[in-house]
Amino acid sequence: MSQLSLQEIIDKLDELKRYFHASLENMSDLENLKELDSQVLSKKGSIASLNRQLGSLEPELRQLAGAAINQARAEMKSDFDDAFNKMLSESRSRQLELERLDLSEIVADFSFRAGRANLITRTREELEDIFIGMGFTVEEGPEVESDWYNFEALNMPPYHPARAGQDSFYLKHGDPESMLLRTQTSPVQIRVMTTQRPPIYAVMPGRVFRRDTADARHTPAFHQIEGLVVDKGITFANLAGTIETFTKAIFGTNIVSRLRPGFFPFTEPSAEFEITCVICEGAGCRTCSNTGWIELGGCGMIDPNVFEAVGLDAETWNGFAFGFGIDRLAQMRHAISDMRILLDNDVRFLRQF
Repeated sequence: MSQLSLQEIIDKLDELKRYFHASLENMSDLENLKELDSQVLSKKGSIASLNRQLGSLEPELRQLAGAAINQARAEMKSDFDDAFNKMLSESRSRQLELERLDLSEIVADFSFRAGRANLITRTREELEDIFIGMGFTVEEGPEVESDWYNFEALNMPPYHPARAGQDSFYLKHGDPESMLLRTQTSPVQIRVMTTQRPPIYAVMPGRVFRRDTADARHTPAFHQIEGLVVDKGITFANLAGTIETFTKAIFGTNIVSRLRPGFFPFTEPSAEFEITCVICEGAGCRTCSNTGWIELGGCGMIDPNVFEAVGLDAETWNGFAFGFGIDRLAQMRHAISDMRILLDNDVRFLRQF
């Protein structure tokens, strides 16, 4: 590659800015916008290529050219972010309009006894409202996932021992053990990080599947909600504060949370979070094995290997994740002895809540 002079670098920079802004004005969808970002602003883009030409210049000229390149990059990055956020907002507005239902017409029939939403559904909706109030968005994903989304991108390569504990339902589709019913809602975190630019504050509720034998505390199909935060300057204190805020919002001010060291392949450091036993409020009872605490879920700081899998720079971004079972939360909150009754749709039970 022939080396460029200062004036040639400035001329190419001006030409690149004109091309970039003209392309922004003609963009019609997010995929094309992301392609422009990759073409111009990424580590392998045009701006980076111009930066590599600076080594041939005299120190004084190199400083002038570098300053011009940095200023142009900052301007284009700001314009790109504005265009991306505007297009994302318009896309979401169109989607909401397509999904809008007119429920204004109601037929009154007083002899009809309407049913009630299942306690799991009501708990999920309440959780969504709490986290939306805390500044999170709600994201969803498919219940059938590939091995990469469900395990590998979450720092669980083939034959990792953590896979065995999930008792997966694999599907006869594609290569052996390449598709499965998701064992956790964590794959939605991967999908969000690969399709959205940080900062990210999102929760992911949904149904998951494991080969558990149904008993008072387990069912083979149950519900989870997970949280994901990716931003700059996030610490473990932010994670602890988020969990404490949620705990008091859902259980009341008498219930507090605590974190204990744990292990999860996709977070480091990891912790299990417990709450004051809702039955005895910390005094000790059979439900909490006289400890005064009940385990609710797991959490931790996102492992750098997960950021690498989704193409995010762990030196720039950090964050945390947490998750727990919605069914288990509803069971503890309402002192339900057997979780299986949540799936019976017994109207006599549902009318109690």
